[in-house]
Amino acid sequence: MHSALNLATPALLFPAISLLLLAYTNRFLGLASIIRNLYEEYRDSQDPKILRQIGNLRSRISLIKWMQFMGIASLFLCTVAMFQIYTGWQATGEVTFGASLLCMIASLAVSLLELVRSSDALNILLSDLQAEYDRRR
Repeated sequence: MHSALNLATPALLFPAISLLLLAYTNRFLGLASIIRNLYEEYRDSQDPKILRQIGNLRSRISLIKWMQFMGIASLFLCTVAMFQIYTGWQATGEVTFGASLLCMIASLAVSLLELVRSSDALNILLSDLQAEYDRRR
């Protein structure tokens, strides 16, 4: 049995979307700081490992941009759905809310990809430490 979507249902997503966007922004700011530091370090040392790290960070920044884009699209569509439900366009509001949920799913999927890239970046550093450890043994 299908129950009609009411105004409260899309409103439930607002806190979740807001928290996700805050987390995404914090990730972006953290990466921007790391990139600035690595840039300065590369200018001083010309270490090719830094270039590998910067390449990884560039792809992660792109992923975060898409995470934010899809999260904002979700919030926008959720708001439109609430307006449509409020004005009596129930069927249209339900479709719009479904699109909002799809955008949220896409945002979370891209977030998972970024998480994988994040662990790849750490593995670059760990491989250097492992090589140093192996040389000393």
